[in-house]
Amino acid sequence: MLVRDQDRGKGFDLALVTTDLEATPEQLISRYAKRWSIEVASFDAKQLIGVGEARNRTERAVSRTVPFGFLCLSLVITWYALYGHAPEDVAGHRLNAPWYRTKAAPSLADMLAKLRRVIIATPFLTGPLHKPTYQEITAVTQAWAAAEL
Repeated sequence: MLVRDQDRGKGFDLALVTTDLEATPEQLISRYAKRWSIEVASFDAKQLIGVGEARNRTERAVSRTVPFGFLCLSLVITWYALYGHAPEDVAGHRLNAPWYRTKAAPSLADMLAKLRRVIIATPFLTGPLHKPTYQEITAVTQAWAAAEL
């Protein structure tokens, strides 16, 4: 099935192929749309997190590496949603990057960059573990706020 965006004029924008001869065009387009977010997540995991680049030799290590990479991807997104998200991030990107003007949400690369800035700005305590003081908690909170710039 060939799909064309009516606003773009001539030619076709997308070719969809299926072995399901009973599927309607609407069903094919719906399946494609549902699948697209999975494809983007796989691409990001490979390109940004490094899923699939490990040089493992044992069967157990091979079977654990890719799921662990996707777990890391999920943790980054969860961290960003709970602690790192700031609506002004996208607005700042739009001002600084002309190619970012149509973006409605931060990309995974943006989330990773913010996490890296927060990790770098956060001081690590040495010595035995102890309950953090109010001043230490405040310092970490201020470092997070400073990293949102």
